[in-house]
Amino acid sequence: MSLIVHLTQALARTAALSNPVPGDDVPWTETRTPAAVLIAITRRPEPSVILTQRPTHMRSHAGQIAFPGGRIDATDADPIAAALREAHEEIALDPAQVHIISVLAPYQTGSGYYITPVLGVVPPDLPLRPNEGEVADVFEVPLTFLLDPANHVRKSGEWQGVQRRFYEIQWQDKRIWGATAGILVSLASRLRFEQA
Repeated sequence: MSLIVHLTQALARTAALSNPVPGDDVPWTETRTPAAVLIAITRRPEPSVILTQRPTHMRSHAGQIAFPGGRIDATDADPIAAALREAHEEIALDPAQVHIISVLAPYQTGSGYYITPVLGVVPPDLPLRPNEGEVADVFEVPLTFLLDPANHVRKSGEWQGVQRRFYEIQWQDKRIWGATAGILVSLASRLRFEQA
């Protein structure tokens, strides 16, 4: 069974599930900034997920690992269009190369973002180029590693005077945490439920 068919069928069977990881567990304001990210899975014998690392000079989320993505603009038709636009701007991912599988349940952050993850499959070894102003590095992590519950470590820390809990996934020297890890844990939960 192809990767596209497997993911499509698995997510269709669990479509009625609520998001097991609804977002950060800190109070957040009523102001919600809509955003979208692209979970781009490469079509390899061992599929992997394309991730980015933000530059250390960024005003917010400096150095963090993220999916390609960002705010939904008024000119974007929907979250899919926003995720594809942002991925093109950040890493030169050609939207025509992305086979959209599903739009996942939104993830809410304590900083006021309402993130819609868009799941897509892409060919391997695309000529990706990071936009130096937004992306310091582009790399791939095996999908099986990211979805393995043994790699989902629950952590806690203080943020703006509030104790919060979050997930962390350590891949080699890359610390994947916060919304990115939370979205991956949510996806893993849905796929595990489907296999049970």
